[in-house]
Amino acid sequence: MTVATLPNDYLERVYAGVLGKLIGVYVGRPFEGWSYQRILQELGPIHYYVHEQVNSPLVVTDDDVSGTFTFVRALEEHGVTANLSAEEIGKTWLNNTVEKKSIFWWGGRGVSTEHTAYLNLKQGIKAPASGSIKTNGKSVAEQIGAQIFIDAWAMVAPGNPSLAVKLAEAAGSVSHDGDSVHAAKLWAAMEAEAFVSKDVNHLLDTGLKYVPADSLVTTLVNDIRGWAKIDQDWEKTRQRIEEKYGYDKFSGACHVIPNHGLMISALIYAGHDFHSAMHIINTCGWDTDCNSGNVGCLVAIMNGLAAFEDGPDWRGPLADRALISSADGGYSLNNASRITYDLMNVGRKLAGEAALHSPKNGAQFHFTLPGSVQGFIASRNDLLPSLVKVEQAIDSENRPGLAIQVHGLTNAVKPVEVLTQTFTPPEIVDMKTYDLMAAPLISPGQTVTAILRADNGNNAPAIANLRLKHYNAADTLSTVDGPSTTLSPGQEETLTWKIPDAFDSQPIQQIGLAISSAKGLVNGTVWLDSLSYSGTPHMTLKRPSAAQSDPFQAAKAGVPCDFWRRAYIDSLSEFHTKFPKASFLLAQDRDEGILITGTREWIDYKVTVPRFMINLGTAGLAVRVQGLNRYYALVFNPDGKSVALVKAKDESRTELASGNFDWKLDVPYTITVSVEGDKITGFIAGKKVIESQDGDYTGGGIGAIVLDGSVAVDQFDVAPLT
Repeated sequence: MTVATLPNDYLERVYAGVLGKLIGVYVGRPFEGWSYQRILQELGPIHYYVHEQVNSPLVVTDDDVSGTFTFVRALEEHGVTANLSAEEIGKTWLNNTVEKKSIFWWGGRGVSTEHTAYLNLKQGIKAPASGSIKTNGKSVAEQIGAQIFIDAWAMVAPGNPSLAVKLAEAAGSVSHDGDSVHAAKLWAAMEAEAFVSKDVNHLLDTGLKYVPADSLVTTLVNDIRGWAKIDQDWEKTRQRIEEKYGYDKFSGACHVIPNHGLMISALIYAGHDFHSAMHIINTCGWDTDCNSGNVGCLVAIMNGLAAFEDGPDWRGPLADRALISSADGGYSLNNASRITYDLMNVGRKLAGEAALHSPKNGAQFHFTLPGSVQGFIASRNDLLPSLVKVEQAIDSENRPGLAIQVHGLTNAVKPVEVLTQTFTPPEIVDMKTYDLMAAPLISPGQTVTAILRADNGNNAPAIANLRLKHYNAADTLSTVDGPSTTLSPGQEETLTWKIPDAFDSQPIQQIGLAISSAKGLVNGTVWLDSLSYSGTPHMTLKRPSAAQSDPFQAAKAGVPCDFWRRAYIDSLSEFHTKFPKASFLLAQDRDEGILITGTREWIDYKVTVPRFMINLGTAGLAVRVQGLNRYYALVFNPDGKSVALVKAKDESRTELASGNFDWKLDVPYTITVSVEGDKITGFIAGKKVIESQDGDYTGGGIGAIVLDGSVAVDQFDVAPLT
């Protein structure tokens, strides 16, 4: 397979594609499944976001976003290679998908194609058989899912449609077959080619090379190209699509062909203009978030970041934000810049080039991509709506950063908050259909560093302090301030804050800055050059003191204190947090279940459970957890005579080492597991009982695994090794 030369503007084109995907999904999400007629009647022609009209948040959990940016990580889990197989991508499904909780529409076997394929995988039917027509029937196999998750595979294969198609076919066939996979291949080829061509007819011709000439997808595309030449009117062509290829012509919940037809039509009529493309594809109806996400990605790749200019402000309300619900909770609260760098570096490796380091010494928030604010949003001030403006910009010395522009800031008004989300937002309770699985990005014990400067043109000093917000017993947010500095015009400062373990095991939801006046009126700009977090957490995780063991008494007292549970991802049969003698009572009816928190940025650390009591079956304490099926764990063996260090890697559980230890049910033990480099060590009651070495997983969170039984855990104490 020929390796294409990467375009000079590859990074920015990927960024445009990621933004186009996110914008498209979030435009179409509120009226997903509506017909063209209903949209016109209830909303009118779609020219912009309409989430407020249906009382919904803009940025929500959605399968189109979660699946697209989760499954491509198979290249991380199984090796960056053009020969990635469907079977390997299927393993990534199982590692990252929490059954009936994350990524998919869980509509039932034979109704939801992804749900059906997932059950097949769980039962040992490997991909591509898991998604084949032979296994699931034509109706189930040819729904829309193969194409809706396809964009990332194209973005790692810029200008290389053959590679994009190969990867897309492997990915699509995990769950789909037939015309669904044909449509996915065609779209992936076009998106890959869009990095090097803006000619829509050329893109269509390129895509058709990879689809059987006698397939329904080819017939559909040829029909629409012919109709568009005659009609010169997208609404007339839409009507033709409905009459010949409408939903009534196909079985299943959401067939690919009608929706693919609308996408092809929108591309023909508006491939040159992102704003028109959003208008057409969303006004057309049917599976609007899926269709709009695919079209938005392709048109944005083709036209670059300029696609979002000279029209509605798509990027401002989005603020780069993305929610990705999977078992890797540290990837859930995400932003377009982070996703872009991840995809770009995979693409570089596939092209035989070295990965690029993240800018500004690896800062998580670096604001180097044009217009990227990485989720930082200013607090509202209804009395002074023009008080603050936040945007990515370049200063007078050609340094990119986040420009926080204040106008009329005085001591008489509240400080301006400019924060980004680091955990599940409060509005999650208003999100419908899809759950958000997430772990906090920042934890007590870690160090937050912000590099700041005041613009030379500022009229007066401004005070800047680090600020975080965490959940509290009322499931609202409490504010905690860190170090501050007074910035005179032209002054640069670095603020460093080691986060205290002072929040009663409640997760940190936001981090950023508060800007206030030192004295008098402040007009000017405070630049946030970068914000980063690093180091090993040092904290205790348990049921907060305000979370009473009796839920009825808690409700009676008006103290819900339930949001903290969302910091844990679980594949358990039951996850109890209301029993008095343990913060966590974990039960698994059959096979293996796991409770997870933490992120892959946790490298070397130790975790201790002071009281770990197995009630039935067996259990273990896991470290460097990278999903449901990738971790190390100290496990109490079923023989009651020994413990083992176990490595989980996809379907296998390998015993790295074993040690003698007599243990009993209903007896609490103090257990510790430490990881340092490639060394894993297990302790019971402070005594080393087992040790091994393995270098596969260099970082990851913590967890408790349960096999055919239950275990009580009082708390997790996470700490540096020294």
